[in-house]
Amino acid sequence: MKNIIAALLLLGAPVFAADAEKAGNKVIYGTDDRLDYYLAAPEMRKLADSVVSLWRGSDVTEAEDGAYRLATANYGAVMGLCAGEPFREQPVGAFCSGSLVGRDLVMTAGHCIKDESDCADTKFVFGFGLEAAGSQPSAAQASDVYSCKKIVKRYLNEDYGTLGPDYALVELDRPAEGRTSLSVSRSGAVKAGDALVVIGHPSGLPVKVAAGATVRDPSPDGYFVANLDTYGGNSGSPVFNAGTGLIEGILVRGENDFVYKGGCRVSNVVPVDGGRGEDVTKISELVSAIPKSSEETVIVNMPAAETPLPEPGGLEAANKVLGSI
Repeated sequence: MKNIIAALLLLGAPVFAADAEKAGNKVIYGTDDRLDYYLAAPEMRKLADSVVSLWRGSDVTEAEDGAYRLATANYGAVMGLCAGEPFREQPVGAFCSGSLVGRDLVMTAGHCIKDESDCADTKFVFGFGLEAAGSQPSAAQASDVYSCKKIVKRYLNEDYGTLGPDYALVELDRPAEGRTSLSVSRSGAVKAGDALVVIGHPSGLPVKVAAGATVRDPSPDGYFVANLDTYGGNSGSPVFNAGTGLIEGILVRGENDFVYKGGCRVSNVVPVDGGRGEDVTKISELVSAIPKSSEETVIVNMPAAETPLPEPGGLEAANKVLGSI
């Protein structure tokens, strides 16, 4: 199932790095299913358009032309990655991820925005993604950059080692332009085996779409466990039901990201059913604080299972392409 759903997503064929790494460890389960924006199917790009990257205020500066410059660094250099590590030459800069769930309402993890001081020091940047192979995004239009006006609702158990829900809803300084509010699940609950997709900014990278995951354990209070391919920086990412396009939760924590290999670091890869799993705050924990809008009546037309799959080796080839960027 992991590879089949990933195939459906294919289209035809400096301080911030430390912040991203500390923002809840994550890992790769089985095959690395992360795809760049330009490689994702149109349905997935539509969802990704309403996923936002979180930046320190000092890393987003206004230029004379009215656009904003993003302080980025080379992923491989900052993280000490081995040659061949996927996305090694791409820029990093964001420290967390979030999703637009109202005209001016963003949902993220509670450990990403801890208090009003964090709120004041955070910029929300839409559109940080690769539009084509080899592109190096380092700027944003003014219409894609927002500030945090206030925290609407937040929860995080500060007791060390205590698991549970972890979320924050923040109000932006103005309604988001040209972005559609994402729809959240308002009825029922996830079940073991439900197929999932996560969209966000692993390690602070340009937005990635990762499918091929399933719910492992839906029973914990306030969160569920899944085998999502995620990293620090993915914290706050929306986790979607792969069949409906509805948000089922918020990615908040998981397994260690990297392991050392010969003096450099590589992604921590475990079997599909291995590792501790990634924890996802259940949307039911905060859905009552998310106003229902007319946009929510439209469910995204996710790729159907009968969509033709790539030729044998297609997924492996795609991952090689991603690794070479």
